[in-house]
Amino acid sequence: MKNILHKIGTAVILSSAFFFAGCEPEFEEKEITVSAGPLDLSKYVAIGNSLTAGFQDGGLYLEGQVNSYPNILAYQFSYAGGGQFVQPLFSNEQFNGSGYLRLTGFSNGLPLTESVTTKLAVRGVGADGKTPLLTKFTDEVQNLGVPGIKMKDVVTPGYGYNNPQGFNQYYERLLSDQVSPTGALMPYVNKVASVTKATFFTMWLGNNDVLGYATSGGMSPISTDQEFQTGLNAMLAVLPAQGVIINIPDVTAVPYFTTKATAGIMMQAQAANAKLYITTGAGAVREAKATDYVLLTSTVGTPETVTGVPQQIPHGFSPLNPLKNQEVLDEAETQTVKEATQRFNGMLSAAATTKKVAFADMNAYFNRIKPGFSLNGVNYSPAFITGNLFSLDGIHLTPRGYAIVANELINTINSHYKSTIPTIDVTQFRTVLIP
Repeated sequence: MKNILHKIGTAVILSSAFFFAGCEPEFEEKEITVSAGPLDLSKYVAIGNSLTAGFQDGGLYLEGQVNSYPNILAYQFSYAGGGQFVQPLFSNEQFNGSGYLRLTGFSNGLPLTESVTTKLAVRGVGADGKTPLLTKFTDEVQNLGVPGIKMKDVVTPGYGYNNPQGFNQYYERLLSDQVSPTGALMPYVNKVASVTKATFFTMWLGNNDVLGYATSGGMSPISTDQEFQTGLNAMLAVLPAQGVIINIPDVTAVPYFTTKATAGIMMQAQAANAKLYITTGAGAVREAKATDYVLLTSTVGTPETVTGVPQQIPHGFSPLNPLKNQEVLDEAETQTVKEATQRFNGMLSAAATTKKVAFADMNAYFNRIKPGFSLNGVNYSPAFITGNLFSLDGIHLTPRGYAIVANELINTINSHYKSTIPTIDVTQFRTVLIP
């Protein structure tokens, strides 16, 4: 155990792996007793999907990577014996990565965004003729966050292979072009196993096994229990002995599902002497209920021409022009999501118990903060843009949101392992950039 003076919030470059963008505000120095306890943090590996990669604003780019929760964790671990943490960062010349959304202003209270298309890390188009190929990073990395990956995908050979049938572009950039069991056909679980001498892990996998279904309005299938358990078992076999398994939050609690509040839209329709109609997953057209979720990407209320009707009708405000299935997660589909999330979280909890590692109940945490909370005089909530937690895609976090998650994970680690790793001052990380 040792005592250190930690200037909380100061952006310090410890190596090429640790740095945080932005200004360096001054904070009071305070004495913190730091101890790793029984932990060996010398080589931390992060396993997961887009949340682990630092995805935000609908894309993966350098600022998001630098402010990913694993990089924040590694920065804090460095005070308790943690070593270098290597991420597959985009270069300064290609810092906009895959591209992302930027807020340009507001119109009638609604946000206006545009796609950033300069300084991209795109090297061409894949064999499917449509998927952008991103600049390769084939050295060993410790942040193995792959946007889009599901638990069921971790055992799939060729998941990142550039082929005409489709592939994951974010995993493809981490793989050798060599088509062999140790090259481009390498399953994700094998990539994790190839990280040498890893001593500690975080694993946040499983969100996409339900999220894809939810964001498509029930059009994309949920993974089966067997697929999920098979992938989870494979991961457990290659993880280090110490770490944290993180469960799946309630995906319907994010702005993608709550911003266009169905109850509010129903009132708007009523004010126009109409009702809101949706197309259910079963193909039926019916009046909307407050328990249905109109998705952020829906064009609800937009005037449209309907065959046989002389005047335009706001989209969704007539049974002749209902919201499409993919624009709504209906009541029955919502229940399907919740039940699958509960089953998968039960598997993740059991896995943590079996492996005797920490378990971070992010489902309970996000439900607890759903009504909103205040931290250091700043208010936070799941509200789109103004809530400070979620980025412009309505699903992924802002840099400050990732810092808040990192602190919650540190609290979980400290509680389970009796360590005293310091948390970070979240105010050094930005929220949504308002023009």
